[in-house]
Amino acid sequence: MPLTDSYGQGVTYPTLTDKPNAQTLGQGIVDGLTPKVVMTFASAVVRGATIKKPVAGMATWLRDVGQLQIYDGSTWTTLTSGQSTWKTISLGQGFAQNGNQQGAFQYRVVNLFGEQMLYFRGGVIPSYITGDVQQNTLNSVALPANARPSTLRTILIPCSDVRSARIALRMDITPDGWLNLWGIQKDTNPPWVGFHGTFTSL
Repeated sequence: MPLTDSYGQGVTYPTLTDKPNAQTLGQGIVDGLTPKVVMTFASAVVRGATIKKPVAGMATWLRDVGQLQIYDGSTWTTLTSGQSTWKTISLGQGFAQNGNQQGAFQYRVVNLFGEQMLYFRGGVIPSYITGDVQQNTLNSVALPANARPSTLRTILIPCSDVRSARIALRMDITPDGWLNLWGIQKDTNPPWVGFHGTFTSL
């Protein structure tokens, strides 16, 4: 009768009195160890189709979003994100990159003590038509799914206090990945808007 490992992990191995069977030996080791290592899947959808009944403590890496996740007994929880490199945001009509020489407007997702955080840096230059920007949506391409908040987030954004009636604006980050900047209007006209040090939870 097979025995189990001495670490209490439930990995079986045959004894000398068991009937020799290489396939059973190999399958027992593989099936016992695989759920206890970091399993890699193309996406959460593929993982769900493969692991029908996850067990608390299982760890998986999702290639499409670059995330390490642990099953806590009720849900898959992200421990770390692979999307921590800075990504340049494609700007919408009415904005140009590198406001006040602060570099391109960029974002990154960072796991901070188990919580996913969205960070921004860089600056933009608003272009004005009859005193207003053409539209208030900063990005021409929505942020990817792993960089979108579960609900609307609103943060304060610093802007130039030169030739401007305001020194701070408001930016909404929507659950569908759009960045909407509020406060730029006729007679305020900041020449640049900066994003260094701005962040929000996801």
